[in-house]
Amino acid sequence: MEYLKGTSMAQILKISNEHVHQDDRGKFRKVNHDASLMDAYSQAVVSTTDKVSPAVVNIKVSQKTKTRSGSAAGGSGFLISPEGFIVTNCHVAENSERIEVELQDGRNYLADLVGLDPYTDLAVLKIYTENLPYVSFLKDAELRVGQLVIAIGNPFGFQCTVTTGVISALGRTLQSRTGRMIDNVIQTDAALNPGNSGGPLVDSGGMVIGVNTAVIKEAQGICFAIGAGTADYIIGKLIMNGKVRRGYLGIVGQFMQIPLRVIHYNKLKSSTGVKVENLQKHRRIDNQSLQRGDIVVEFNGSPVLGIDSLQRFLNEDTIGKKATLGILRKGHKQEIEVVPGELNE
Repeated sequence: MEYLKGTSMAQILKISNEHVHQDDRGKFRKVNHDASLMDAYSQAVVSTTDKVSPAVVNIKVSQKTKTRSGSAAGGSGFLISPEGFIVTNCHVAENSERIEVELQDGRNYLADLVGLDPYTDLAVLKIYTENLPYVSFLKDAELRVGQLVIAIGNPFGFQCTVTTGVISALGRTLQSRTGRMIDNVIQTDAALNPGNSGGPLVDSGGMVIGVNTAVIKEAQGICFAIGAGTADYIIGKLIMNGKVRRGYLGIVGQFMQIPLRVIHYNKLKSSTGVKVENLQKHRRIDNQSLQRGDIVVEFNGSPVLGIDSLQRFLNEDTIGKKATLGILRKGHKQEIEVVPGELNE
């Protein structure tokens, strides 16, 4: 099924629609029938499921704080290495006293928690065995709206449930439970339910393009997955360090639309910024040059478009190092120096 890799639903149907048939005289003719259409689609889903499902696991968590029903929580996850590293959601694994992982073949293992990142709702677990089936993230993904996607997980404890759909939108921004924005989120209509959290969203080639994370309960068919690029970066940090370090400036801000005359007068690179509503002080953060009412429009020369944009600039490389902020103060642009601390330090 390599010829179907990365194709959209429309392309798969077109390929199937142009099915070639040889008649009694030896001539090849194109035929058009529903069976061919379904065969190509089914073959793509079956082939991908056979490839990916052995790496998908069921996660059972005994929490420090019991759920309202008094039962253990749980979700899905998937193996990303033969040594037993497992990706899942932070909200699945956090506050756990005991984590049990069940493989598709029925084997059960106790898992260690390697690291959590509540800001992207990702977590890494580790089980101790060898030669495990695993899947890989699709790097430098060129995804397209309408592309076939397949979600595999354990909704309501039903192991290895498969749902299909298409990419509905790309580049969405999703607010995590911490309030921080997760960028480059994939929106899909592949059905997700409680228990699907942490499972893989894969393309027709069996490569992981996202980690299923959320649904909008009030809507039909609106589900989200953390993109492979974000997940691959965060997972690598969690495996190496057990956490993801981020810079922090102590700014309590809000999105601000800048008046057109101010943009032209100051020759700004963007029309939006972050207005400083309040400042939190910390001994390892130097934000003394900032004032309430300032509008942050640049970070080290790059335009700050909003809160999520500023958060992206505040990575681990900025911690403890001087940074230059471009700000608007009383309508005039100026540059000030700050030193970010570490978030949750």
